[in-house]
Amino acid sequence: MKGINKLQAKWGVGPAKFWLIILTFALGGSLSGRLCSYLLKLVFLEKNLVFWLIYPLFLTILWPFSVLFVSFFTGQFSFFKGYLGRVGVKLFGGAAAVSTESSLNTKIDFSKKEDSTPIHVAIFASGAGSNARKIIEYFENQAVSEFVGAGAPSKKTPIKVSLIVCNVPNAGVLEIAKEKGIPTLLINKAEFAATGYVESLKNADIHFIVLAGFLWKVPEVLVEAYQAGVKIDAAGNVSRGIINIHPALLPNYGGKGMYGSRVHEAIIAAGETKSGITIHWVDAHYDEGDIIFQADCVIEAGDTPEILAQKIHALEHAHFAPTIEKLLLG
Repeated sequence: MKGINKLQAKWGVGPAKFWLIILTFALGGSLSGRLCSYLLKLVFLEKNLVFWLIYPLFLTILWPFSVLFVSFFTGQFSFFKGYLGRVGVKLFGGAAAVSTESSLNTKIDFSKKEDSTPIHVAIFASGAGSNARKIIEYFENQAVSEFVGAGAPSKKTPIKVSLIVCNVPNAGVLEIAKEKGIPTLLINKAEFAATGYVESLKNADIHFIVLAGFLWKVPEVLVEAYQAGVKIDAAGNVSRGIINIHPALLPNYGGKGMYGSRVHEAIIAAGETKSGITIHWVDAHYDEGDIIFQADCVIEAGDTPEILAQKIHALEHAHFAPTIEKLLLG
């Protein structure tokens, strides 16, 4: 039982998904064995010495294809795509590690070969997902404009929202993901605290994490695994980091319990004359990571928390996606 729990933690999956993965391994292995025997019997009429010498090699070649085929039916294709990719890199080697450099002022220089491979982004959200929608559509529009613009398609590395991670089963952001055809990962608190779902994120080839109205504290295991510049696979790909947007001008009105309407109510109650947004790196503490970007707005006499919330949303929608783009592409 301890071994099973250890494996679940390593893969970053819950019990149900774990047993579906095990079932896929078993069925894939059985299918590859049967295919191997059938195909070799077409060549060798009897199981002689040559048959048994070739059998293990042929079985090894067929097994990945068999497992991937079975994974379509068990719903575990994304896991096995990432798993087999990492196994392949370990067996056959990969590209050299990418050198990185980061600074406090919204700049990360990732020295990587220029190609069209997307930077895969995961958005963590707990609610309606208005910021998530704006980010998704911003990069959808960027991709279209770069392709159909003047002349040939741009060689600029595309940014793609490839996963929505949510902790609320009926949250509006899940409907947005469904509308946009983006895979989702519904998480539970105990497993998130224990594993950070790091393995699941790596299986989805996630390079960068954006918190957009996500209300749980990010566990240290995830913070460490996705710090900017940390190697995330054997091919030498590195994490671009984790960022969050906070609806106030940090370091004021941040910390545990300060989110959403609570922030706006506290600011209005304190008689502040301005508020704003802060985009910052995520560390192991609430709202204490290095500040990347801030924008402010004036609080006028008579403004209510609801009016302030509208002003803050306008700032978030205007600045969040462009800041992500600047961070990732410079």
